Amino acid sequence: MPAIDAPTGPARLEHLPSFLLSQAALHIHRVVFDRLDASDARGHHYRVLAALDEYGPSSQVDLGRRCGLDRSDVVSVVDALVDRHFVERAPDPSDRRRNIISLTRRGRNRLFDLELTLTAVQDVAFAPLDADERAQFTAMLTKLVGHHSRTDR
Repeated sequence: MPAIDAPTGPARLEHLPSFLLSQAALHIHRVVFDRLDASDARGHHYRVLAALDEYGPSSQVDLGRRCGLDRSDVVSVVDALVDRHFVERAPDPSDRRRNIISLTRRGRNRLFDLELTLTAVQDVAFAPLDADERAQFTAMLTKLVGHHSRTDR
């Protein structure tokens, strides 16, 4: 069924930041998903590769925590990345029940390519905003996410 360009709800919602943010997130998610899909990737792939690049080899449990992924999702993402030779899975020498996941050279190249893709898609997703507006919007979103992510509340 094709998308409809009609209003997405009652007019009284159009002034609520929460509603507007949800609507924008739906559109942006679609743009990002489509671009990643065209690159044969998923957002979870990028998150795991980026975490391994930033933090180094990690257990699957630590990857899940760092990436905000459920254990079963980590397993399927790691399986997909292992199949493509972007990461390696090896038993942890200090605890054979755990696996350590490491980024391969091919995985670093894939991460670089995905970063280019995600950078380019930002221009599409946020086209109506100029550079200053994007910076301000990013700062505001960072503030909101930080506030709602606090554990001391």
